[in-house]
Amino acid sequence: KLYIRDGRVSSVSVDMGKAIFNPKQIPVVSDNDEIVGQDMVIGDNSYNVTCVSFGNPHCVVFLDALDALDVPKIGKTFEYADVFPERINTEFVRVVNPTTLRMRVWERGIGETLACGTGACAAVVAATRMGYCEKGKDITVKLIGGDVIVNYTDERVILTGNTTYVYDGSFEY
Repeated sequence: KLYIRDGRVSSVSVDMGKAIFNPKQIPVVSDNDEIVGQDMVIGDNSYNVTCVSFGNPHCVVFLDALDALDVPKIGKTFEYADVFPERINTEFVRVVNPTTLRMRVWERGIGETLACGTGACAAVVAATRMGYCEKGKDITVKLIGGDVIVNYTDERVILTGNTTYVYDGSFEY
């Protein structure tokens, strides 16, 4: 869905489909039916994680603070952990309040990025499943690159974000 202001698209909403929790489909090595709020040893530390997929694998970790977090070091440890056979995107999330999350993200094969739409969706789904947020409510996810809004229900996940004009050109193929 496009939102128009002054004749230009100002924001866009996208139906991201249903969240996938089956570890075999994410994939995560596990005998459980899903991984929600489960303690997992990654590297030398134990983390409470929730794993979900939107066609790409995510591991969400809730923490009390994000600013001093060594995302490159910890993110790489998660990405290459044996429990994630196709590697993993990792969202480090702090719950600000029931309608706001702060997030830093490590994307597999790339490193820390300024924003990630599927990662924001994974964070909201995990926060809702953990009882931090409420299903069907608009949740703002604050990323380094800007804010997005995610609304999660059993039927779908809607991601909404502002648009920014960045390029005008043409191409031939």
